[in-house]
Amino acid sequence: SMAGYSVEGRAAPHSLEYRLFFKDAAGCYISPFHDIPIYADAGKNVFNMVVEVPRWTNAKMEIATKDPLNPIKQDVKKGKLRYVANVFPHKGYIWNYGAIPQTWEDPSHKDENTGCCGDNDPIDVCEIGSKVCSRGEVIKVKVLGTLALIDEGETDWKIIAINVEDPEADSYNDISDVRRMKPGYLEATVDWFRRYKVPDGKPENQFAFNGEFKDKDFAVNIIKSTHEHWKALIAKKTDGGEINCTNLTVSNSPFCCSQECAKATVDAAPPCKAANPIPPEVDKWFYYQKN
Repeated sequence: SMAGYSVEGRAAPHSLEYRLFFKDAAGCYISPFHDIPIYADAGKNVFNMVVEVPRWTNAKMEIATKDPLNPIKQDVKKGKLRYVANVFPHKGYIWNYGAIPQTWEDPSHKDENTGCCGDNDPIDVCEIGSKVCSRGEVIKVKVLGTLALIDEGETDWKIIAINVEDPEADSYNDISDVRRMKPGYLEATVDWFRRYKVPDGKPENQFAFNGEFKDKDFAVNIIKSTHEHWKALIAKKTDGGEINCTNLTVSNSPFCCSQECAKATVDAAPPCKAANPIPPEVDKWFYYQKN
């Protein structure tokens, strides 16, 4: 169990039906998007992070924002399960990748920094510690800075953070510490986000601020603003479109449901099965000249 949270798999990993549902410490089903608090320690600006993609893996797993209870599922493009390509010199994701709960990048809100609207998802986190986390793990992270990716015209903030339980966590307090302690890692991060869709025939991604990282204070303010957008979403003060806001703990939310209703959602999913093999082409390596 992770910080009192646990996960329950349904169907076969690496299948279209695969879902990973979340439970709290009492074993009750919850939504990782809406029911896990944003803060692990608000006074110290320590946030909860839901790990969607462990480092070095390729399967593009994500919180299913449109499904009831928002389980983790594998992203699907054109009817096929989505795997991120290995673009030399990278192998899969180069951090533990996930999201901060109770945040939402509102697609109707134009970001004053980037001039682009939000990507309709919880805010993304790249966790740079030494441990390879597991899918569905809930960890406590210290925020260090942020990168503003412009992904197909949408603002897609990437928060840089470190697990507070990392042996070196005390040495990291701002983005400059990453540059000092892990030289080349921030440049590799920009390179990864710039080029990861190129093997799929997409153009290179763009960045606000010329791909410069913003510091911890800036990043924390961005997270807080996405938390305000989530509050409006969960209270039905904003139209969330297809976003599923079913939750079990948000007291003022019109979308609050009972544990019986949550259990029925999970029971309706196919039973857990052994994982399907990962297609061999996922291990292909792409080389291409930088522009």
